[in-house]
Amino acid sequence: MPEITTPDWEKFISQYPQAHVLQSSAWGELKAGFGWRVARLQAGESGAQLLMRSLLPGLRLAYLAKGPVGPDTAALWSEIDAFCRRNGCAFLKIEPDAWQTDALAEPPPGFRLSPHSIQPPRTIIVDISGEENAILGRMKQKTRYNINLALKKGVVVRPCADIPLFHTLMQMTAQRDQFGVHSLAYYQRAYELFHPRGGCELFLAEFENFPLGAVMVFAGGGRAWYFYGASSNEHRDRMPNYLLQWEAMRWARNQGCTEYDLWGVPDASEEVLEANFAERNTGLWGVYRFKRGFGGDLRRSAGPWERVYNPILYSLYRLWIKTHPPEA
Repeated sequence: MPEITTPDWEKFISQYPQAHVLQSSAWGELKAGFGWRVARLQAGESGAQLLMRSLLPGLRLAYLAKGPVGPDTAALWSEIDAFCRRNGCAFLKIEPDAWQTDALAEPPPGFRLSPHSIQPPRTIIVDISGEENAILGRMKQKTRYNINLALKKGVVVRPCADIPLFHTLMQMTAQRDQFGVHSLAYYQRAYELFHPRGGCELFLAEFENFPLGAVMVFAGGGRAWYFYGASSNEHRDRMPNYLLQWEAMRWARNQGCTEYDLWGVPDASEEVLEANFAERNTGLWGVYRFKRGFGGDLRRSAGPWERVYNPILYSLYRLWIKTHPPEA
């Protein structure tokens, strides 16, 4: 089956309200503006939104993020294979919308486990169902204390549309914590695509009108995802990040969500994480200390899996990836 149009994909995906936000047409449109080609394929009741990009001259990757969507994907894999071969893809990487404990955690025939993830493989999922007091009650005592401390110390959290300010805070955080950020245009486009349809909100924390931090949160199909967050170097003792997350969870709950994905902690078992988080601060270890307090469940995604179409070019990719971390 040839590629289907964006309207046809939206019609298809509307049948699966639980589909991951990374399979939404809006996410595809976002990535299309920043170096990826988007292709949407359907076979019967199943479909997939693929992203493609050239990593090096002649080396093209196809990527299926948090898909495919729908049951009985056997016929769909044949369509995906044919499409990837026609478009000169050296290999296909899949990060399915499934956990290691799920029945769908086994790779499809012809795929193998990949050593490289694009999305964070391990995360914490917070249950935001029920009354607010019940959600707070599932958090660790210190986290509840810090939420209240932020309120007592005059931190105010409100929805905000100031994307340049958010980007400035992102750059400040990236410089402090040594990680990469997207461009201002990327965050602006994400907000423009998702916010009008109720699928995204930007929250800003302030003290006496001074910006302390911000988070951009996405929602859909009963789930919410904390993708992007930033904080100032000032007034950190006022614990603004705790109140930011709580207000984002309240917003997600009002959107009908029952799960809040904190999106990214170190890829280690719970035993290792709990034994080491108090001493380790580099990379995602610092955010694990913060995120664990919200009382969620530690989970690891199934995959990533890969299907190789050109072994020689794939070997070149294995060399290239050692010095070029994948883009989320």
